[in-house]
Amino acid sequence: PRAGADLAEARAAWRSGRYDDAIARYRRALDEGAGPDARRDLIRVLAEVGRYDEAVEVGLRAPAGEAVEVATALGEVFYQTGRLEQARESFARAVQEGASDAEVARLNEAIREHAYGDRAKARRQFDAFIDLYNGSTALAPQALIAVARAVWYLSPTDWQLAMDALKAFDEAIELDPTDPLPHVYEGELFLEKFDGTEADASFRAALALNPRHPAALLGLAKAMEFNGSPGVLEQVERAIEANPNYVPARVMKARLHIMVGRHADARAELEKALAVNPTALDALTMLAASQYLSGERKAYERTLARVHDLSPRYPELFNALADLSVQSRKYKEATDFARRAIALDSLSWRAWGLLGINLLRLGEIDEARSSLEKAFEGDRYNVWFKNTLDLLDTFDQYEVVEDSTFQLVLHDREADVLRPYVEQVAHEAFAALRARYGGFTPPLPIRLEVYPSHADFSVRTVGLAGIGALGVTFGSVVAMDSPSARSLGDFNWASTLWHELAHVFHLGISKHNVPRWFSEGLAVHEQHRARPGWGHQPSPSFMRAYNEGRILPVSRLEDGFLRPSYPEQVVHSYFVASIVFEYIEGRWGFDPILQMLHGYAEGRSTESMVEEYLGLDMEELDRSFDEYLEQRYAKPLAALKPTRSSTPLSGEPEHDFVRLARENPGSFAARLQAGRTLFDMGRLDEAEEHFRAAIRLFPEYGGRDSPYWYLAQIHRRRGEHREAAAALERLNSLNESDYRARLEQAEVLQRIGDPQGASKALDEAVTIYPYEIELHRRLARLFTELGDFDGVVRERKAIVALDPPDRARALFELARAQVDAGRLDDARRTVLRALDIAPTYPDALELLLEIRSRRGGGG
Repeated sequence: PRAGADLAEARAAWRSGRYDDAIARYRRALDEGAGPDARRDLIRVLAEVGRYDEAVEVGLRAPAGEAVEVATALGEVFYQTGRLEQARESFARAVQEGASDAEVARLNEAIREHAYGDRAKARRQFDAFIDLYNGSTALAPQALIAVARAVWYLSPTDWQLAMDALKAFDEAIELDPTDPLPHVYEGELFLEKFDGTEADASFRAALALNPRHPAALLGLAKAMEFNGSPGVLEQVERAIEANPNYVPARVMKARLHIMVGRHADARAELEKALAVNPTALDALTMLAASQYLSGERKAYERTLARVHDLSPRYPELFNALADLSVQSRKYKEATDFARRAIALDSLSWRAWGLLGINLLRLGEIDEARSSLEKAFEGDRYNVWFKNTLDLLDTFDQYEVVEDSTFQLVLHDREADVLRPYVEQVAHEAFAALRARYGGFTPPLPIRLEVYPSHADFSVRTVGLAGIGALGVTFGSVVAMDSPSARSLGDFNWASTLWHELAHVFHLGISKHNVPRWFSEGLAVHEQHRARPGWGHQPSPSFMRAYNEGRILPVSRLEDGFLRPSYPEQVVHSYFVASIVFEYIEGRWGFDPILQMLHGYAEGRSTESMVEEYLGLDMEELDRSFDEYLEQRYAKPLAALKPTRSSTPLSGEPEHDFVRLARENPGSFAARLQAGRTLFDMGRLDEAEEHFRAAIRLFPEYGGRDSPYWYLAQIHRRRGEHREAAAALERLNSLNESDYRARLEQAEVLQRIGDPQGASKALDEAVTIYPYEIELHRRLARLFTELGDFDGVVRERKAIVALDPPDRARALFELARAQVDAGRLDDARRTVLRALDIAPTYPDALELLLEIRSRRGGGG
């Protein structure tokens, strides 16, 4: 009885992650003559923490009568360390001699065969597990896990088997609720089907049982990456800490390094992985990927041959290369790799999906649909495939307008409203960018898809709803949110369009080799140049992050985009990368930037080009840019350091915030909060003093609670309209998406007799949210006053497109504008549309007569 209790305590320690305690207890049990269960468990505990040599030693020391009972566990260690023939022999022995875990051994041998041998033979071996499940009334938890994994491997031949796998995992959990392993497998299955939420929950359930379980720690890292959560690399490090020899964790860490171009760091991880298991296909795959992306073609071919020798029908190498090509925005190469994966294994639904998605990114809509239908036919639980096919089913609801430069794809319900504005901005941006980038012309036409549903845009870009981006560029295909996809004031669609078209040039010139930080920073820099206030602007959170040492140097900015370590790091990286290009262009001019884009096309590194064109090494660039940044934002950096209070807060805002500002006169946050508190109390003169102080401390802050907004309100209440207009103009030059401020600026400018300025402010409002009829009416009246009849026609058309309550009158007013603009044929057609609705409409009848008179009496 005592021996049984000792083993139970050892297993409890193992299951809960107290590995040293478990190992000590199992060793003690073996010393005291415990049976094969203790030895088998000890082998698995040692393997779980990466002590493979010790695990083998424990297995080989088994007495002759116990050897068969540890053969399965010993074979698993051989398999994990690349001793494939010894693994096969161990599994065969367990099966042939009737070990108590023979089903697990049979599964392991099928997995080995599937990875390194004959996949058809492996499927026959997996198929036997269906009979095992159907023919048994009560299977042990480990046998249920074996069944689940077997039918999961079979699911490419029958998509419904994935649900059977999930059911068997659930049954195993119910029978043995302390085992984290079935939770880990469920998480991996959910990830395969693109269900990041359930995957995250499964891995966390495993970690609730064993917070040090290496596979669960790594699984959570994968789920975090899938869900776009920060801290992925740190989570992978936790898995490696739990098992320093855990090959899948080393491989994932290498992949994360590859994604940001750190191939030397990736190779170091892969060397460690391959030292543990020289036959690890995932490690060899990442090695091949690193070699390919580094331009080491001969080394890549050698690794490719090595993988082929080990596993002639292994598609995942090319699937991984397709995925990493997407990360590098090389979508054509991604389709080529996906096709090679399919050639090796036509049941690789992942490859069919990668092919379809990337054909879609290239604008090959029909061929993309065909590939995705094939993928979905084979894997109907894959959310990525289903969502994308559902999106393709909506494409007949879009209007396609094409000229020599653009193919605009706009939803039917808003095409008439958006088209003139989108065309104007797109053509202006294209002309400006082509001139700036030395006359370079990207492949034409550029397909621009504008989605009124953010969920649809997300599906178009990554296959899932919910990403935070506003636009994405695939080369000469651009997808972006429509202004109707976001809440009013959320973003500026024209600024986003300019940003994405800048990417078209960056990708084209660099042949898709430009790093993410370079193209994103340069695109925001182009926004800054295009219009005041466009693009990412300095914020209090950025200044605080800089003061905390969280802003990355130029040499590491790629990490900020591709593997952020805190929630706002991506946003901060966009802004700081844009200031890098402000610094470079201000000091060296634009030529070095253009030369670097061309250099990327030739496969050159950032380091070599910085040295040649800027005369600095990366360390010097990091240092000189940091000095520039500190000088550029010296005031707000100083003003956003933590404040101090000499006495505890009283709970009375008037007293607390004003006292805090008095004690910290150089604190932007304290000054702004004191001003807001006094403003809300109606004490405007005192509030103004704090707002002006806040502006002196951080003159470039244009957020929704900017002191410029409050100053404008104070001036308006006093009737100081010119001062209010000046404050609003400054605010709008710092904020691309403040709709209310532009409407208010237009109103104030009209009051002081500046219709030109008012029309400009309202034009900017259209680039934020063009769906309010009154906005277009105001613009039409202003353009009439200014004698800009083409502008009046544009605005009257927008009113008609927005389906006003009195449609006949809206059409009449459009016809009137068309007459004033000299467009008599258009006016005649429009007024007849008005008369179709209201045949006796006197003003419309009179206008029709006027049109006939002007056209010389003709109908």
